[in-house]
Formats: sequence, structure tokens, C-alpha cells
Amino acid sequence: MITSLGEASGYSGKRLENFLQAANFILKKYNREDSKEQELMWQDIRKNLLSQKEYSDLSFDAHRLLFEFVYEKRGSDQSPAPVWFPSKENLEKSNLATAMRDLCFHNYKDFHKWSVENVDDFWSLVVKRLGIVFKKPQKKISDLSNGVERPVWLPGAELNIVDSCFKAPKEKVAIYFSREGSNKIESWTYSHLESMTNRVANSLKEKGYTNGDVIGIDMPMTPESVAIYLGIIKAGCAALSIADCFAPPEIEKRLKIGNAKLIFTVDYYLREGKKLEIYSKVKEASPPPAVIIPYSGVLEEKTDVLDMLWQDFLSTKDEFESVPCKPNDPTNILFSSGTTGDPKAIPWDHTTPIKAASDSYFHQDVHPDDILAWPTNLGWMMGPWLIYAAFVNQASMALFTGSYSGKEFGQFVQNSGVTMLGVIPSLVNVWKTRKSIEELDWSKIKKFSSTGECSRKEDMLYLMSLAGYKPIIEYCGGTEIGGVYITGTMMQPCSPSTFTTPAMGVDFLMLDEVGKRTKNGEVFIIPPSIGLSTSMLNRNNFKTYYEGCPKENGFSLRRHGDQVEELAGNYFLVHGRVDDVMVLGGNKVGSAEVERILHSHPDVAETAAVTVKPNDGGPNNLIIYVVPFNGKALDTNSLKTDFQKLIKSNINPLIKIYDVVLTNSLPRTASNKVMRRLLRDEYQKSYN
Repeated sequence: MITSLGEASGYSGKRLENFLQAANFILKKYNREDSKEQELMWQDIRKNLLSQKEYSDLSFDAHRLLFEFVYEKRGSDQSPAPVWFPSKENLEKSNLATAMRDLCFHNYKDFHKWSVENVDDFWSLVVKRLGIVFKKPQKKISDLSNGVERPVWLPGAELNIVDSCFKAPKEKVAIYFSREGSNKIESWTYSHLESMTNRVANSLKEKGYTNGDVIGIDMPMTPESVAIYLGIIKAGCAALSIADCFAPPEIEKRLKIGNAKLIFTVDYYLREGKKLEIYSKVKEASPPPAVIIPYSGVLEEKTDVLDMLWQDFLSTKDEFESVPCKPNDPTNILFSSGTTGDPKAIPWDHTTPIKAASDSYFHQDVHPDDILAWPTNLGWMMGPWLIYAAFVNQASMALFTGSYSGKEFGQFVQNSGVTMLGVIPSLVNVWKTRKSIEELDWSKIKKFSSTGECSRKEDMLYLMSLAGYKPIIEYCGGTEIGGVYITGTMMQPCSPSTFTTPAMGVDFLMLDEVGKRTKNGEVFIIPPSIGLSTSMLNRNNFKTYYEGCPKENGFSLRRHGDQVEELAGNYFLVHGRVDDVMVLGGNKVGSAEVERILHSHPDVAETAAVTVKPNDGGPNNLIIYVVPFNGKALDTNSLKTDFQKLIKSNINPLIKIYDVVLTNSLPRTASNKVMRRLLRDEYQKSYN
């Protein structure tokens, strides 16, 4: 092992000799057969070797070899190998710890159990600790008279959730921001953000938009987009979020489903030096009137007759009294792909942000002195989540416009003092492959958080190493939850790619194919909880999430669609989706959506889109099975190129095809449904 470690280190001469001597000294002190000794050995290595300044340029391969050697003899009946352990400060001063102490709980498991068994008491605690602002107080926390599937939260109350976003001192920085190609970091205070939010709200009212109107946003995450989002909601309207990577047909589909009356957008922005055109795509989508923010300050293309520039739209009035709303009035329409061609349109209401802010308070342990960065977009739930996670908790956010995969973004994280960095696993893999983030100082980061897709242990170990082995709060849920059902905490050890707990206020169980409890099966959430959707614009919420589900203690369970495995030591592993929804590049997309687009290819009779998990874990790979038209001989490389173009122009350029497989026919059930599970199994055995 020492020989391999020396080769991996990249050191030579006296430096190599000193390094190996220091490593060997630590390794000999412990018994690798004992799990507790393993953990002590790793902590010793991390503190007294890997964290030493003289070894700051040590290769990750050497880090990985040490980690694997330390835990080499750890059995499968033991908990996954922990990398990070909570400090005394975490155990005493984290938000979780202080809440537990105030309620006289001595261990986390009992506190979590109380949070799900005492629904009203827990959410009353959350509302108080988050300082949610009401115009008229609620009569009680919940009304479950119509069943847990149809709860009414905060009955009798009036509020506007935007008021809860502006409790911080006015001159505190709300947003740090920069853009690709600029070495300059700018900032907006809470006072300035509130002023811009009010100007947006006034503009909407002055131009005749009224309570309940749906207003679209298709633009990158910028200070302006945050002000627009909050201004829409403050005016009593609902924001319709569209990811800026979507092709015109997908934009049009979402605008029509939401019946948007107006849309905010940008002409373009730069990513990896290339112009990403946004307004031109919006114009192809049969949109309502648009408000365009020019990237360079001057619009370079002609606008449609009903469209207007940002500076012409924006009111000069910077005071606005928020519109009182009912708790269940919609604030945001988000989209989550189903297994049919149309995405599910899921409204967030004024209570959903309470779930998002609660998760970040308890699990990411967000405090007012934190600065949060998360490469995301308002079109994905993590965009709105970031707004509420930061502002309801009186923290700051850091926004970067451009490519997240290069050193420039890493320098922004460093220079803006980010303390919590969110990621999707595929982005971490890019950093690791390109080595683009190494040699930066990320020491101010207190924790990472990861969501959107399954992660590889090696990639997550690499991410932790970039900041001196800070923990990763794995975070898995969905748009229809307003947050997550499974995650981690700053009070429990962190093992890469694993989860440690159901989220506070939520519980779940796993069932096998015949509906029996199992330690590796499909997840069902145990309602009720604030955040769980109660309606959809283009689906029946009850049929989608509750109909046909088993009951637990006489109460309905709620389907979610993930497969989860419980490991030793109360750890969990998420294996991905069990249905025909695929998660690619952190985005959900239905198999049917992909297949519908690919069927337009003239040489194709049928296709089946499936995802396959790589042998070494991590994000899923997209595999396309193809039945050629009239048995025609086809070249898979050419097909792959053609398919990629179709997906780019019609769905999302971020979705990448891994492989194309030709077949004479697709396996089907007696009812003629394609058996994608058999295709996944076949590919796993034959090709992976």
C-alpha cells in the first residue's frame, strides 16, 4: 500500500520520504480490524496529514487510496465508512441541537419521531423559529377533516410569504453576484432587493395585472430574476418558472398549461464564451407579451410589437404593501415531468416555502451569517428553494451567471466567501475530470449539499476533499414536496453518497412489489406534511399520488417513485426512480417525452428510452433502444447524433445519450405496455 501511495502522491525525493513516513506513523497506530479504530485512524489522517499545509497539493488519488486502505476491512454488516464527524459545536450550537435542547430531547431520533407524531406542534415550532410573518394569524396549524390526502394548512390565516423574506437588517448583503468574464463581485443589500421587488410589484399593478395572474420567468438566476420572482408573488400573482435551457416547444407547452399573461426573459447570456440565446427561443414559443433584460445593457435584436424593455417596464415607485393572500393561494407554478408527454404543473402556495426554509434550517443548518450558492435556475425547484432557504433564514446567497464547470466559478465561490455550496453530482464529476477547481481556497465552506441525481462515492469524497473534508448533506425529494423526504444533518456522521434520516416533519417507508415492508424497495411517504402538493393544474393530485396506495395504520400512504435501500447503522442509499421518470443531468424527464421526439426520425419504427445505473454508481446513463423501420440496417453512431440533435432542439440540450441499441422488437406486457424494466436489466447484463 505504501508503494502505491508513493506513486499516487506525485512526490519525489526527500518530500516523498517525509510524506510516507508521516502516513506510516499514523497507519501503524490503529487496528484496521476494529470499526471504531478505523474511524479514529481516518480522523487522525485527515487532521494530521491531509489537512497539513505542506501536503495541500497531494493528489486526490493519494487521498482515495488512504481512505480505501483505512476502511478496507469494514464489513457489509457495519455502517458505511464515515468521512466527516460532527464537532462539539455542531452537537451544541446547530439549529437542530438548540431546538432539541429547548424541547428537552437528548437524541435526534426521538426528536424526529416527535416531529412526525405531533404534526401541529412541530409546524407551530417551525413557524415560530423561522419568524413567518402573518397579516392575520391562523386559527390552528392544520385541518385534516378531509383526510391526510387533502390537508388545509394554517386555516383562517392571511399572509404573503415575501414578507418573511425581508426580516434581515436592511443594509445586510442579500445577494453577491458575478458573471462569466468578469472578475468583479457585486452585491445587493436587503434594502436594495426589497426596493427592486417593490418596483416590480408596482409595475405589474400599474400595467393591469391582478391577483392570481400567472407571470412567466425564463432567464438565468440573477439578482433581477430574484427581484422579479419576489415581486410577482408580493403583487398577489403567481410566477411560472421555465428553465432557460428548454427548447421552444417545451417553453410553449408550459406557457399554455399555466395560461401565462406575461413573461420576463433576457436576450442572451454567456456560458463558456458562447452566447445562449433565450429571447429568440421564447419568441418561437407563441408567448404572451415579454419584458426583456438586455445582457449587455443594449438589446441587439428587434423586439416583437407587444414586448418591452426592462427599463421601460420598471416602475419608479419603490414602496409596495404586499397583497394579503390565503395560505393555499398559488405563488409559483413549477413543472415536474411525468411519464406522459406533458409535464406535471405543480403549484407552490404560501406554505410551501415554509417547508423549504425548514429543511434548510434543520438540515443544512443555515444561519444568518451563511452565504449560500447553488448552481440552479428558477425553472427547477432548487431556484425558489434557494431564495427561501437564504432569505427566510436571514442569510445571503451568491449567484453566478455563466458556466459552473470551470475555474472561474470556483474562484467566485472562493472570493464571495460561500459557506454552503449546493451541487448536482454530474457537475462534481466534471470538476474531478477537468481538475478545474483544485488549488482554490474553499476553506470558508462549512458544508456542501447535493441533489438532483444519484451520486458516486468517489466523486463525493473528491468534493469533500476540496474544502478540507467538510460534510455533504445529501438531499432528495422533489417539486411536489417543496423540499425533501430524506436527507442528512450536521449532527450525524457523513459517509459519501448516503443519507442518514427522513427530513424533519416527514416520514416514509419502503414496500416491495407485493406491498410488504422491506429494507430495499419503493418509497411511500407518510402524510401529512407542509410542502406535500395538494393540487395540480393538469392532473388530479389525489389520483397521481394517493389512489391505489397501501394504507398504514388506516391512513393512506403517498407514492413518490424512488427506490431506497436501508443500510446498516440507519444509513440509506437512494437508487433512483422505479417508474418511467428518468433523472438526467439533475433534470426529470419522462421516457414518453423522449420517445415521442425520437419517433419523428424517418428510419425509426419504435424507441424505448431507459436509464441504467453505472456499475460504479453515480448519475444514470440514458440508453435508447431502437426498432428500425422495415428492418432497415442502421448505423448506431449516426442515429445517436441524429437523436441528440432532436433532443437538443425539442427538449433540453443538457440531456445526453450514452448509447443506442438496435433491436428487432421491444418486450411488452399483455396490455401492450413496453417493459422498460426488462430492457434495463438486459443492458445491465450485456453492455454495462
